[in-house]
Amino acid sequence: QVQLLESGGGLVQPGGSLRLSCAVSGFTFSSYAMAWFRQAPGKEREWVSHITKGADSTYYADSVKGRFTISRDNAKNTLFLQMNSLKPEDTGVYYCARFLGRTPGNYAYWGQGTQVTVSS
Repeated sequence: QVQLLESGGGLVQPGGSLRLSCAVSGFTFSSYAMAWFRQAPGKEREWVSHITKGADSTYYADSVKGRFTISRDNAKNTLFLQMNSLKPEDTGVYYCARFLGRTPGNYAYWGQGTQVTVSS
């Protein structure tokens, strides 16, 4: 049974930082690329970033490039998203997923997500 447990969200002021984590079980984590998505209030879920299984390549949405860093620890089956210089438009629920493409419709399963709120 696939389990994706996101954590690390919270309330932060603009310009602040957060580090999200995603603990994975139920499949061989090191064999798959992994991704982060987010969903802002009233908007569709969107792809944020993904990382190859060996962490040799990373990809970012233009809106977060240069501010967010995706990483993974294959020994601990954990995915991370370091978010710096946060903006109010980064507010939303953040989800991790085994990467199946940048289109949220490709995914049948989502974890509960972790709420990120950027506000003064």
